[in-house]
Amino acid sequence: MLTIKNIYVITPRNLSGLFLLLLLPVFIACSQNQPVEQVRIARVETMPAFPQPYKMLDWKEMAKNFDNYVFDHNASNEYLPFIWLDNSQRNFPQQTFGLYTAIGDVRQGPEAHGGEFHEAINSLGAIMSAGLVGIDKTSQDGYNYVKMIQNYFNIENGWNIFMNNTSQRVGLLGGGYGRDWWYDVFPNLLFYAVADLFPMVERTDSLMFLVAEQFYRADSVLNGDYHYSFFDYSAMEGQRSHIPYQEDAAAGHAWLLLAAHQKFGDARFLQGAKSATEALLSQEESRFYEVLMPFGAYTAARLNAVHGSDYDFHPVLDWTFEGTHARDGRYGWGIINERWGDFDVHGLQGSWAHDGGYAFLMNTFDMAWPLVPMVRYAPEYAETIGKWMLNAANAARLFYPNEIPDGNQTLPGKKYLTRNVIAYEGLKKTDLFGIPSLKDVSPVALGDGPLWVDGNPDVSQFGIYGSSHAGIFGAIIQKTSVEGILRLDCLATDFFRDDAYPTYLLYNPFDQPRDIEYFYDGDPVYLYDIINQEVVAESITNTITITIQALNARLIVEIPQENDLVKRDGNILAGDIVVAYRQY
Repeated sequence: MLTIKNIYVITPRNLSGLFLLLLLPVFIACSQNQPVEQVRIARVETMPAFPQPYKMLDWKEMAKNFDNYVFDHNASNEYLPFIWLDNSQRNFPQQTFGLYTAIGDVRQGPEAHGGEFHEAINSLGAIMSAGLVGIDKTSQDGYNYVKMIQNYFNIENGWNIFMNNTSQRVGLLGGGYGRDWWYDVFPNLLFYAVADLFPMVERTDSLMFLVAEQFYRADSVLNGDYHYSFFDYSAMEGQRSHIPYQEDAAAGHAWLLLAAHQKFGDARFLQGAKSATEALLSQEESRFYEVLMPFGAYTAARLNAVHGSDYDFHPVLDWTFEGTHARDGRYGWGIINERWGDFDVHGLQGSWAHDGGYAFLMNTFDMAWPLVPMVRYAPEYAETIGKWMLNAANAARLFYPNEIPDGNQTLPGKKYLTRNVIAYEGLKKTDLFGIPSLKDVSPVALGDGPLWVDGNPDVSQFGIYGSSHAGIFGAIIQKTSVEGILRLDCLATDFFRDDAYPTYLLYNPFDQPRDIEYFYDGDPVYLYDIINQEVVAESITNTITITIQALNARLIVEIPQENDLVKRDGNILAGDIVVAYRQY
């Protein structure tokens, strides 16, 4: 049995009017530690432990190759290049760029709408994705793309937030899709992520602060009532329309305001994060609309761990996975837990009701952004999130034309256009277009806007828009020496956080213990398992073997060998850095 690192309990003591710290060494044997009791998400329990057929892509390579292909201004062939320069100087006197939403999208390009119609969720997503896998987008081929995306900050309409378009004058719905709330909230989360990845860009901090001010004001006006289709950030008024009400916008407000508090230290933003979280938790049923709901679970978990809150956020996870059952909401929007034809598609995000089931790639990528780092703050969810991620990442490959049989996709003859880094936007249980070759085929990879190309509606089924977020998986997912056991980086998308040691989630989907090679190369560290509250190995400088029990998870923290574990106010620290929160 390994020797456990000393754990010191620190308590305040008053002596002669002075507060001193009394160090009480406590030596804890492995057998005395009580593992963190795991909490299950019901819908994940219905998913297979090991999905079939299994294949895990190299998602980091996928994201890098996507960036190389899509940001090539000199590419020449049909429908290329996928990028163009926008010289309209909307909102700021600088050049920006656009990316096609889908290959051959006739609504877009340098000639359409003066080159101004391009989407922030695509462009900012691509910049975030690249940054997550180590590509410097502040200096690439002579362009500072991070500064260029500031043009999505809508000044002219008085909203003073990032919107999905640069102007009210372009876009199918106008005003950056201003009548659909998630389109107005999510670009701001993307901008904050980009700002964390590339922090030293001119004007970034001031725009972040302005966005936080607007979100704080909006939450104050809403005062717990998010029962609206969208919010007018200029007039500061909630608006209702034919679009379902999007109460999970509260999750987006909460996540951003907590990040803003971390960045600026403004107590108002922390209060706003709590207020928006409480508005989300006050709902009686799921109002999951597109991507924002799981950000509420992450925010509540972090508020509990770091700021001493006591939110029961499990309903938010159930609302996310079970989806929306309200008939006046976006009925069926949640997580799919089925096998379609010969493929497990468990874990994909989309609608389990629309046309029998309709999953989307971008939404699946975006789910991992908040839920994987959430386990740092709520390790009781490590096993269920590990199991979900294995299913979701395995099934996500089916959107890519080289990863699904030709007979299960609408356009196999054109897949060369994608270089297998641009995927179909959607995956349906069955095809309803009436294509004879796809009759009785399941699943079917296809697009969501098949009429966006003049004379040839097919190629627009390849969605640059969703594929641009692949870096989320690329930064989080690492393979191990055992096929089916992933190493998930819990810090990769934990934006605007306190300092932390490298932290990885490892889940064993097999019904027998498995030994894996734990890859490490550097100065001596010891490995601490948050879930089992034990030191797994000491003084390691290179790869070692560790065991993961059947259907169990480990949450491993790499700690410099010279730093002892200290227990203070319920947290376990090493040096001045928290290793595990609220370990009472």
